[in-house]
Amino acid sequence: MSGLIKSPELAAELLEYLTGRANEGHQWVVYDTDRPISGWFDLHCFTDRDEAAGFAREYQQIWSWHEAVPIGDLRFNLKQMEGASRAMPGSKENLTLKNNVMNLNNLEDRKADMTALGVSNKNIALMEENMKNGLTAFVLKEVVPATRGQVEISIPFKQSGQSEFYYFNKFTAAHNKAKPLEEGHKYFVVMPDLPKKEGKTQYKSFEHVTDSIALFNELKNGELKSGKDLAASGRLALMEEGKLNYVSKDFRATLFTKPLEQNFWTDKGKGFTVEQAANLIQGRSVHKDDLVNVSTGEIYKAWVRLDLEGGKENGNFKLNQFHDPQYGFDLGKVLDNYKIKELEDPAKRETLEARLRNGDRPVVSVEKDGQQEKVFIETAVRYSKLNFFAHDGKMEKRELFQKPEVQVELAAEKGKDKAKAQNTEQGLGV
Repeated sequence: MSGLIKSPELAAELLEYLTGRANEGHQWVVYDTDRPISGWFDLHCFTDRDEAAGFAREYQQIWSWHEAVPIGDLRFNLKQMEGASRAMPGSKENLTLKNNVMNLNNLEDRKADMTALGVSNKNIALMEENMKNGLTAFVLKEVVPATRGQVEISIPFKQSGQSEFYYFNKFTAAHNKAKPLEEGHKYFVVMPDLPKKEGKTQYKSFEHVTDSIALFNELKNGELKSGKDLAASGRLALMEEGKLNYVSKDFRATLFTKPLEQNFWTDKGKGFTVEQAANLIQGRSVHKDDLVNVSTGEIYKAWVRLDLEGGKENGNFKLNQFHDPQYGFDLGKVLDNYKIKELEDPAKRETLEARLRNGDRPVVSVEKDGQQEKVFIETAVRYSKLNFFAHDGKMEKRELFQKPEVQVELAAEKGKDKAKAQNTEQGLGV
């Protein structure tokens, strides 16, 4: 437990909080062992064991290390930590740290993994810092801009209990429709019920809207804001006496709509990249050439897409696969059906194809009503076509951008299909 508390001084505060909850009849507590506990708001108390276990199981879909334990056990550990802190006055030891030396080979391996997955340099540096400090568990977070809203990537790390080695085997992509924050802005959760520090109301800042909403919903009284700093932030929602008293119009859909989430498993940097995961959770298709048949060990190629309309199995959406070339979707041939200016330049064409295989929605130049326009395109693998979108997100008719000879061929095929259908009806006596 000591490896999950940020400082010795925090033990007394948590002990007081849990004692109060125990006096109210709560017997179980759930906490996220994936990151250091920084306050009472990281603890979730329950009167019933099954309710606590159910809460822990629900969040296991996102994190790997939620635990439900008796409040008495946690209070006992906190009392020991509080006593150790008093026995060493002046000690500033951070109890989240382990007294060992970071393994440099392990660090280089994790750096290589993170680079292969497309994680930002900022987070790779943060990972190294956390490993050097001996943090037993931590989460790296990325924000990827989405066509609508943003995709929040959470990558949980944990240190082995038997060695100094760190590992991770999955990350989570969560797509919410919240308007992306401006550069340098954050979310702030104001907690007026906590004792003031230096005469100021306590608050906690977040870069992810999902994390800020989770804490806000735990409060009896509180305020959710966003801005460059707390003083200049604007109110998004207000909680009073356990009831939601205000939600700004532009934030309602974000607050009341649960984001779509998917876990992506990795093996030594292999698997879907952060960008590919963000594209998949938005409903687009990604091409992979290193998929492995579990039964035979054979490597194969396929376009993959999440079945976001279907239900989840074991916490994840089903992954639909369109084998390449068996399914018949040839990206190069499909592109040749359209009047896209970038296809005239071999280098630009290569870049465009790579981005479409990555699941991106790139901008291309087309002609519409005699005028040059910029539109977004994405693959529609299931139908062996492309989808076109205007800058406001509305879908354009793909026929507007097809080459004349393709339109003639499609018209001829439609004529054949219509004639075949009429002959069938006559034969049936309809």
